Parts: sequence; structure tokens; C-alpha cells
Amino acid sequence: MRISVLLAAFGLICFPLLGVGPAHAQATRTWVSGVGDDANPCSRTAPCKTFAGAISKTAAGGEIDCLDPGGFGSVTITKSITLDCTATLGSILASGFTGINVNGAGILVNLRGLIITGAPGNGLIGINFIQGAGLNLDNVTIQEFNGGSATGLLFAPNSAADLQVNNSYFTFNGIPASTGGGLVVQPAAGGTAVVAVSNTRFSNNTNGVVANSSNGVIVLTVRDSTMANGAGSGVSANAGSPLLVMLDRVTISANSQNGVIASGGNANIRIQSSSIFGNTTGVSSVGGGVLRSYRNNAINGNGSDGTPIAQEFLN
Repeated sequence: MRISVLLAAFGLICFPLLGVGPAHAQATRTWVSGVGDDANPCSRTAPCKTFAGAISKTAAGGEIDCLDPGGFGSVTITKSITLDCTATLGSILASGFTGINVNGAGILVNLRGLIITGAPGNGLIGINFIQGAGLNLDNVTIQEFNGGSATGLLFAPNSAADLQVNNSYFTFNGIPASTGGGLVVQPAAGGTAVVAVSNTRFSNNTNGVVANSSNGVIVLTVRDSTMANGAGSGVSANAGSPLLVMLDRVTISANSQNGVIASGGNANIRIQSSSIFGNTTGVSSVGGGVLRSYRNNAINGNGSDGTPIAQEFLN
């Protein structure tokens, strides 16, 4: 009898605890769908509608995958996350604002298989990186950001951060003849940007790639890529703090201003195995900017081939 009473009492004590748990636990992998609903738990069988809806239900370091084609909306990212639409069509339409904001101390963000579009004339920035440890892009298209800052990807970290861009496409970003462009690397005060771009096309932007080290240090490598048909320059390096650029096996053509320009005494650009042709000016250095060539480049067929380049010897 006494045992029965004790068991009953124990049951009354424990029963309320059975319902206590992570009622709002976040999943490591969540899903979005063109026919989803943000009221869903974002599981594969009950996906969400938008990235913004899914990110609050995804654990830090987790992944949001695209289940089927859809436009999944703009999003602000404040924790480490992967957005992956590699297996289908995943898009963001940013009319009058920014597509993706990255702003979280120490976070790492991976973006794969996305198309980010700003409505012509009023898209501001495709991806705006403000704070974080790193950003990786693979197979990402950023196009038609033509309002305000008019930039496809603005990488402006306020601390040390890495950017990797692979197999991506930047087109019709910027306002001619000098505002914005495809990729703008511009650390904020105290920031350091280490950037590697590979197998990527920049076409019909105001400027293809801009590196501005007015407030922070930049180390930039562009390899196996194309900067073409710009209203400004293919590669523009404007130095305040140290700025090191390596252009390796790139094609820079048909830009209305310069193929490559180094501006400021801390701007150092090295060029290897590259073709620079059809630009108004092939290569240019101003304000003490430094250009170096490994003497295996084709710099000709420009309106003016430009500043003679000193040879950089191989070690």
C-alpha cells in the first residue's frame, strides 16, 4: 500500500516534467520550397517559404536547402549558416533594398547555387558583408543592382575576414560611369580583407572588381576569371592602407576606362599569364601606384596600352 502511494506521488511530481523540453529546438538542416509556409517547422515534409522564415528555425552552423524552385526572399544573417540551392533554382529578388546582409561577429556563411537579382534601377546591394569571419560563394549569380550603392557584392568587414568567390557571375551591376560595380572590397576602419576569386565572370558592370583600402588592408587574388564590357575599369585598386593584388590567368577586355589601374603608393598589382585588350587604356598607375608583370602577359590592342610595367622576376 505504502509503495503504491509513493509511486503515485512520484508520478504526480514527474508528470509535469514530461512536457518540459526544447519546444522551439532548432534543426541542423531545414528546407524551403516555392510552395512552403513559414508557419511550418521547415522540415523536408513541411518546408518553409522564405530564407528569413527558415533561418530562425535553423541552428548556428546549420544548413538551409532548397527543396524545389522558388524565390525565397531577402535575409539578414547573424549566425554561421549555409544556404544551398545547388540542386534546383533558388533566387532572391531585392527590389529597392539589399538581397543578403551578413552581420555577425565571427560567423562563417556559405552561399551556393543562388541567383540574386535587383530590379533594374533600384536594387541596392546584392550581398552586403558587414561583419563576420568569412563568406564563401560557389555558383552564385548577382545581377542588376543599379540603385544607391549599386554593388553586386560589397565586402566591407570591420575586422579580419576572408572572402572566397568561385564559379560565379556578376553582371549589370553599378551606375555608369563610376558608381559601384560587380565586386567592391572595402574594409571598414580596423578591417582586413583577404579575398580569392576564381573561375568567375564579371561582365557589363560599371567596374568589374574594385579594391579600396582607404580604411583597411586588402590582399586580393583573381585567377582564371574575366572582367569585360564595363563602363568603368576591369580592375581598380585604390590604396590608402596596404593593398596587394595578384591577377593570374585573367582576361580583361572592352572596358570603357582602364583594364587595370593602380592608384596610390600602397597599391601593388602583379599580373601573370593574362590578356588585357580592347580597353580604352590597358594598364595605368597614378599617384605612385605600382604595377608589376612577369613578362608573360598580352597587353596590346587597347586604345592606349598604358603605363610601361616593370618586370617582376620569378624566384
